[in-house]
Order: sequence, then structure tokens, then C-alpha cells
Amino acid sequence: MAIDFTLAPEHEEIRGRVRTFVQETVIPAVKPFEDSEDKALTRNEYLRTIVGLRRRAKEEGLWLPHMPQEWGGMGLGHVELAMVQAEAAKTRLGPWVLNCAAPDEGNMHTLLHWGTDEQKERYLRPLLDGVKMSCFAMTEPEVAGSDPTLIRTNAVQDGDEWVINGHKWFISNARRASFAILIAKTEFDLPEGARGANTAFLVDLPADGWNDVREIETMHGSTGHSEIVITDLRLPDSAVLGGRGNGHRLGQYRLGPARLAHCMRWISQAETALDMMVGRALDRVSHGSPLADKQGVQWMIADSAMELYQCKLMVLHAASKIDKGEDFRTEVSMAKHFVANSLNRIVDRAIQVHGALGYSTDTPLAHMFQHARWARFADGADEIHQMRIAQRTIEAYRATGSTRAATGGLPL
Repeated sequence: MAIDFTLAPEHEEIRGRVRTFVQETVIPAVKPFEDSEDKALTRNEYLRTIVGLRRRAKEEGLWLPHMPQEWGGMGLGHVELAMVQAEAAKTRLGPWVLNCAAPDEGNMHTLLHWGTDEQKERYLRPLLDGVKMSCFAMTEPEVAGSDPTLIRTNAVQDGDEWVINGHKWFISNARRASFAILIAKTEFDLPEGARGANTAFLVDLPADGWNDVREIETMHGSTGHSEIVITDLRLPDSAVLGGRGNGHRLGQYRLGPARLAHCMRWISQAETALDMMVGRALDRVSHGSPLADKQGVQWMIADSAMELYQCKLMVLHAASKIDKGEDFRTEVSMAKHFVANSLNRIVDRAIQVHGALGYSTDTPLAHMFQHARWARFADGADEIHQMRIAQRTIEAYRATGSTRAATGGLPL
């Protein structure tokens, strides 16, 4: 069993083009807006700039790396996508400029797999063209977001329509979205915890009954995560996405690759933090020698380098299993948990090496650390992934007398 993550020459060429585009075009274009305190740099100017960058990405053939070529994408597999996401995420806007950012990226995959031809033309096509944005409305404040079987938002049939009532929150992108994929409970005679109780609906926004209450403030400010109260929202039966009762399956199909895409972007952030850590250690002199000569700092650098290496291998292996059509659930759970926690540790060490400078907003590290903390519960809390990993490890042993199948199925 050979495992070779060497990129084909054409994919290596794509990585080089993405890196050059991000470093030489995207970062210089948005830097004036990030650095300036001049309010004369208006939001409209900012929007014109990033829309122009998206136009450039299309012209340079770097648009939709995750989508099939027949839908206007680059047709990359998940292993190749990993290297594109890692290069794009060197700046916050990179994935959005290439139109492969969450939540639109996951919604594109979902619509491509589950949508009818009519739904694909009405909702998927505008996403691919970059003229509309979307959101995915599943999480609720009253129940554990990591257990979709507890969803209380309900949809009841009334003739040819569905009447939906409920409460959602932390719905990313809701205020910018032209439509939502909404998960609601439609089957009420199933036992509690049944996975066939939910259904996905497509909701054109704005809509009567869809009430955007507020944008939730987090530790790094307003970030586009909305609280939504749904009151007597009426939708036609044609709004059902993926068939009645398939909401859980649809959500899991969406979240698996989406979790790994997050990891790809987090690797980029961890690598940036490690680069900054080493650069600071070489430049800063204390007690007669650079910080890089201090054993304690060397340990932080070494631990970070080893963890980043593990992150990259885990993501590449999980991506290869997705590309091969194999069961990737355990590997993605492991990667999601490990990469998110490694990101937190690596950024924290980088801040420590920078001292007070790292704690300030004069470097990007403070902002990176705030986002890194979010990573440990986004798309599934650490503890949920640990529970699933443990369950599958136990199942593997019960079935075969060995845990090998739960540790990657590797030839070791």
C-alpha cells in the first residue's frame, strides 16, 4: 500500500500560482484597509476592491478550486484542495476571493449532491458565479448544537406548504445571504434521538417569518453570526432539499469535508504563527544572545514544528480517503480535533515568544488567537469528536480484535 502525497507537476504549478496571487495581489490590495484608521476609506471602496480581486481570480483560473470543471470549477480533489486552501488562507480574505470559503463552500457541495436540477440552477449557479451568498441554519440556543437530533425548530405541513417555527443562532453569513439552507424537524412520531426526523429547506431571503434579531458579539467583536427567530415561515413543498427526513444525512454529508477544509485553512494560520515565532526568536536579543539560542524557546519551536507536521499528515491522509471514496469519518474527526488544538497551542507559543508585542494588536497574533479558540467547537466540539473516535475504536476492536482500522488503517 503506497501513500504518496507528492503533487503532480500541474498541481504544483497551481499551488505556485495561488501563492503568488495571494502574496502579490490579494495581500497588498487589502492591506491599506486593514492598516488605516482613516474612515475615508469607505466600506464601498473596500467592497469594490475585493470584488475586483474575485474578478482577477476568475481571470487567472483560480476560481472554485473545490468544484467540478463542468460547473466552472478547477476540479481538484481534496488532497489538491488542501494545498490551495493552505496557500489561500495566508490572508483572511484569500479563500473568499477564490470562492472557496465557508459557509458557501459547504453549501455548494450540498446543493451539487442533494439538489434537484431546478434547485441547482436557482441556488447553486449564483453561488458559483459569485453573485449570491448563503448560510446554513442548524444550530439552536436551547439545545446542544453538537446533537442535531435535539433540534426544536419544527415544520408542519399545511396543504402544499410547510409552516416553520423555531429559533436559530450563530448562523454565519445570515445578514449577507440571499438564501438559507434551514434544518427543521418534520417527523414527530419517531422515537427521541432518531436521525430521520429532520428535513432541509431552501429559504429565499429576506422572507416573511425569518427575523434576524441580532448579530451576536463574540470575543473578537461582531463577526456575522446571527440569531434568527422563525415565526410562521411558509415555504412550498418544492423548497425541500434532499428529500423529507434526510436533514441529518444531508448535514453530516456537508460537515465532513467542511471540517477538513477548516483544518486546511487552520494549518496555514499555524504555519504563519510558527514563521513569526522563529523570526522573532532570531531577531530578539536577551541576556547577550538571540531568543533562538535559549533552550526554552527552542522547545516551543520544536513542539510547534512537530505538531504542524502531524497536522499536515493527518489532513492529507483524511483527504486521500475522501478522494478514494473510503470511510473517512474517524480520520476527519481526529484531524478536526488535533488541528484545532494544535492551532491554539502554536499561536499561544508565538504570542509568548513575542511577549507584550504578541498580546497587542500590532501583530496579527492576538486576532489569530481569538479565532483559534473558536476552532475547538466550530463544526463539532472537541469532546464530541473524542466520543466518536472512542466509539469507533471500540467498534473496531469488537469486530476484529484489533484497533488498527480505527487508527487510519495504515500499513504499520
